[in-house]
This record gives sequence, C-alpha cells and structure tokens, in this order.
Amino acid sequence: MLRDDHARGYRTVVATLGFALSAVVLTGCGDDNTGSSPTRTPSSPNTASFSGLPPSALASRAASAIASAHASASAAASSASARASEFEASVEAEAARASADAEKALKDVQGQGNAVSEVGMKGLPRNETSGLLAVLVTITNKTNAKASYAVQIDFEDSSGKVVETRFVGAENLEPGEKEQPIAFSRQPADANLTPRLAKAQRY
Repeated sequence: MLRDDHARGYRTVVATLGFALSAVVLTGCGDDNTGSSPTRTPSSPNTASFSGLPPSALASRAASAIASAHASASAAASSASARASEFEASVEAEAARASADAEKALKDVQGQGNAVSEVGMKGLPRNETSGLLAVLVTITNKTNAKASYAVQIDFEDSSGKVVETRFVGAENLEPGEKEQPIAFSRQPADANLTPRLAKAQRY
C-alpha cells in the first residue's frame, strides 16, 4: 500500500517536471522567433516630402530675383533723372518769371533807380559756369520794411556798347535779408564783355 502511494507520487513529480521542461523549451523557441528582426531592404527617400528646390529651380528663382533688382534699380534711376529734369525745368521757369517781373518793374524807372546802393555784383569763374559769362548779383534789403527788388544788368563790349541786357530780382525780402540771383550772358563764350549795373529799383 505504501509502495503504491510512493510510486504514484514519483510519477506525479516526473510528470510535473516534464511539463515544466516542455514549457521552458516552448518559451525559449517563442523568444527566439519574436526577438529576431528581419533584414530591411534600403529604399530611396521620398523626395515629395522635401521642402527644398532642385538646383534648376533655385537658379531660375535667383535669376528672377536679380532681374527684378535690376529692373527696380533702372526704374529708380529713371525716376531720379525725371525728378532732376523736373526740378531743373522748375528752376528755369521760376528764373524766367522773376526776370519778367523785374523787367516789368523797371519799365518806367527813370535813371538808375532807388536801390543801386543795395545791389552788388561779382563775376563768377568761367570754369564754374561751363565757359559762360555769369554775374552773381547780391541784393540786400537795407531798409526797415519788407521790400522787393528789380535789377538790370547790361553786358557791354570793349567800346561800351550794350550787347545784351539781363534782368534779375528778389521778392519780399525782410529787413536785412539778402538774395543772390545769377545773371547769365547768352553770348558766345569767347565774347569779351563787361557786366554793368544799369538799374536797381526797390518796390
């Protein structure tokens, strides 16, 4: 009886050990299969996800930017030239108007006028006037009230004959204020002429 019980216990222990060993073997095989990773085949990157541009597109964009910069610079230069021309035309128009007003103011003036002592003249170097004969006229209001001035400059040849007459003026000068218009001769640069203050009127 005891022998039978002992035999049954022995068989139970052996069976239990066999089951445990089988489980260990199966678990080890499972770990080997899941732990190994398959070898991946290299593939080309997906260029559709790139944010950059291919060289040809970059070159095209750079060329476009350069062309745009040149166009902007050219437009700016043209605009500056146009503004300069407009300013020059405006200055010439203002000088012509002032000359006409001065000539009109001196039309009925007898003698040299009432403001000769308030006007001075100085010849300008011809290398600063593109070879033209030019006179810097300084008009100074020496009175105590605001005044306008009209001045006549005669250009005479060596015999004293008046070859050309120019008019300049200054408007609304405050007491003590001065203005310096320029009287240009339109005679040939080689003409030997002498400028003379003919009239100066304050009005």
